[in-house]
Amino acid sequence: MTTVVAVSGSLRDRSYTRLALRHALAAAADAGADTELLDLRAFDLPPLDPDLDEQGDSAAFTRRVRDADAVLLGTPMYHGSYAGILKNALDHCGFDEFEGKTVGLLGVAGGAFPITALEHLRSVCRALDAWVLPHQAAIPRASAAFDGDTFADDGLEERVATLGRRVVEYATIEP
Repeated sequence: MTTVVAVSGSLRDRSYTRLALRHALAAAADAGADTELLDLRAFDLPPLDPDLDEQGDSAAFTRRVRDADAVLLGTPMYHGSYAGILKNALDHCGFDEFEGKTVGLLGVAGGAFPITALEHLRSVCRALDAWVLPHQAAIPRASAAFDGDTFADDGLEERVATLGRRVVEYATIEP
């Protein structure tokens, strides 16, 4: 069975990023995948010290990413880029975790489209030799995008669901 993990780059208690990733994971599960949300609030990942082999929960985190067939990365947009907590988590990873792996990207913004955050994430994943899906999900004006725990807009809901389905569909693509 295909396994998909989602890494949420948001630390907020009421996180639109985490909520959107849950929707993407539900679509991945409907497409036949085993899914798991890796909430960075649950991992002790100190700022990367490259002189150390392991720090805090880095071995447990990287193992779960490495063991997955595909990865969804979700981030809020901060100052035109992706969240520092996600950058640090990715710094703990490397080619062992991402080379040849299918990655889907999801960005959330309080204002306009989080396109630069998604572009920056795409560049990092390409540097790790991941296979990044052409389809990505951008959620602008996040506070208006949801009605409780559901999407307020069917088109946006479908875009996020498509991301979840495509990471399953392309999880075994040859890079």
